[in-house]
Amino acid sequence: MNKGSVDSIETFGLVDGPGIRTVVFLNGCSLRCKYCHNPEMWQMKEKNYTPLEIAKRVLRNKPYFKRNNGGVTFSGGEPLLQYDFLVETCKLLKEQKVHIAIDTAGIGLGDYKELLDNIDMVLLDIKHITYEGYEDITCHNYLDKFFQFVEQLNKSDVEVWIRQVIVPGVHDNEEYMHDLSSFLKKHIKNVTRVDFLPYHKLGGEKYEALKINNPYIDKPAMDKDRCDELYKIFSEDFNS
Repeated sequence: MNKGSVDSIETFGLVDGPGIRTVVFLNGCSLRCKYCHNPEMWQMKEKNYTPLEIAKRVLRNKPYFKRNNGGVTFSGGEPLLQYDFLVETCKLLKEQKVHIAIDTAGIGLGDYKELLDNIDMVLLDIKHITYEGYEDITCHNYLDKFFQFVEQLNKSDVEVWIRQVIVPGVHDNEEYMHDLSSFLKKHIKNVTRVDFLPYHKLGGEKYEALKINNPYIDKPAMDKDRCDELYKIFSEDFNS
């Protein structure tokens, strides 16, 4: 049986998909996003859980999942980097009729079909929609890998929630709102929700503790009111 590297398990999560959710944070990520608030999960660490152990932990909370389609969300880090472990765990939970979501940037291993056949939702993180912007944000030119995941996602019936962090000086302009709307309409199917997440500085102390350079140390937090204004512009375009 596969083992996975798990950083932590959060119960009663309310912001990582519908309803009340158990959130499993998996270690390892190949991106180095400048706004990342979980840098402690970048490196793959000791493999400390089997799929069966994770399934048992999740199923303890199953009685709370009944309201608003709650369930489990696999986050990170980048859960797709532990593909075999993730697939095996999702199969166990699917047998127990648990609603399964993954929070992913779409940069992982595998052809993804087997995973997509055993989950219900993808929370898809959009870093940027141009090659130049994507590489600037993530420090890697992996946008083609993102499209490989999206190609498989579009062949499935999996529901998609889009997540876009809005960074001042990067995404906070009307042109990007219109371009994002066009990008999503053109490239990604089954989108039922789009969330804007204002860039914040809450993870700054982690960079200090880990002695990692924080590229956005001087970047101001995104103004929430301005973010709401931009979302209205985007929404009017995306829903037209």
